[in-house]
Amino acid sequence: MNRKEIIQKLIAAAKAAQKSAYVPYSNYAVGAALLADDGKIYTGCNIENASFTPTVCAERVAVFKAISEGAKQVEIIAVVAGEDMGYPCGVCRQVLREFGKNATVVVAKDEENYHVHTLDELLPHSFGPENVKGDVDA
Repeated sequence: MNRKEIIQKLIAAAKAAQKSAYVPYSNYAVGAALLADDGKIYTGCNIENASFTPTVCAERVAVFKAISEGAKQVEIIAVVAGEDMGYPCGVCRQVLREFGKNATVVVAKDEENYHVHTLDELLPHSFGPENVKGDVDA
C-alpha cells in the first residue's frame, strides 16, 4: 500500500470513529485514526463531559489506545472534524510529541481533501522526553 492509500485508509477509519463521538454539548464530533509502529490502526473519538475538564479529544483516545495495547510510537495520524479541517489542540500535539516525535499529521475533510504536516510543523521547538532530567531532586 502506498502512502496516499494509507492516508486515505486512515481518513476513512477516522470518519467511521467520528460517528461514535459523544458530543451533546458542543455538537462538534471528531474522529482520529493512527498507524502505529506495530502496523496496526487505532481509532478514537472525542468524548465530552458535563463538567468539561474531563473531556478528551479523539487524538488522545487513539494514542492512548495504541500505547495501552503495546504500540510504542505513532507513525501517522489522521483527524476528521465537522465540515472543516480541525487541527489537533495543543494538548494533543504535546501527547503526539511524546509518542510520535516524527509523526505525520493529516487533517482532513474526506479522503480527497486533506493536508499533510509533520508534527514539528505543528509543534515547533517542542519539549519532549529528552528535555526531562531524570536526576532532579524532589
